[in-house]
Amino acid sequence: MKDKIEHQPSNDIESVRHKFVDRIFHWTAGILILILLFSAFLPILGIKFDWLPWHWVSGVLLLFVLTFHIVRALFFQNILNMIPKKDDIRELLFLSVNSSEPEKYNAAQKFYHLVTAISVLVLSITGAFMLVKIDTPLWDRNPAVLTDDQWGIVYVLHGLSSLVLIFLVIVHTYFTLIPEHRQFLISMIKNSGPKWARRKKND
Repeated sequence: MKDKIEHQPSNDIESVRHKFVDRIFHWTAGILILILLFSAFLPILGIKFDWLPWHWVSGVLLLFVLTFHIVRALFFQNILNMIPKKDDIRELLFLSVNSSEPEKYNAAQKFYHLVTAISVLVLSITGAFMLVKIDTPLWDRNPAVLTDDQWGIVYVLHGLSSLVLIFLVIVHTYFTLIPEHRQFLISMIKNSGPKWARRKKND
C-alpha cells in the first residue's frame, strides 16, 4: 500500500470551517481592499472622481479590521494552522509529504495567505505614514515627519505592494470560482465546509 496526499476538499467530512466572526472579517477586509484598489487605480485609468476620501477612510477602517484580526489570530486561534511547514514546501515541489496529520489548509493556501499578509501589512504601514500628508477632519497634514528620501521609499513600497495585491486578488478570485474549490467558497458564506484541505489516505 502506498500513502498519498489528497489535495481536494473532502465531501464526507464537514465542520464549521470558518466561524461567523472570521467570515465577517474576510468579507469586510475584502470589500475595503477592493475600495482601496479601485480608488487608487481608477483615476489613473482616466475615471475621475473624488477618490481621496474613499481611499483614506477605507484605509483607516482596514487598519482597525487588521488589528482585530491580528489580535484574534495571536490570542484566540491556532496561528500555526496558517504557517507553512516543511511538508508544505514538499507539497509545492510535488514531493511526498511525510506527515500523517491532516491539514485544515493546504500548501497553496498557506503560502497565498503568507504573501497576502506581507503585502497587506506593507500597504497598511506605508499607508498609515501617507495619512499624515493629507488634511482630514481628524488631523492636519504634517509631511515633515519623514525626509524626501524616506517618502520615496514609502511610495515605492506602497506602489509595489499595491501591484502585488492586484495580482493576488485576481488569483484568489479565479481559484475561488473554479468548481474544484467551490466548497471553500461556500464555507466562507455559510457555517460549514470541508474540514480538511489536505488529508492523508491509503491507496
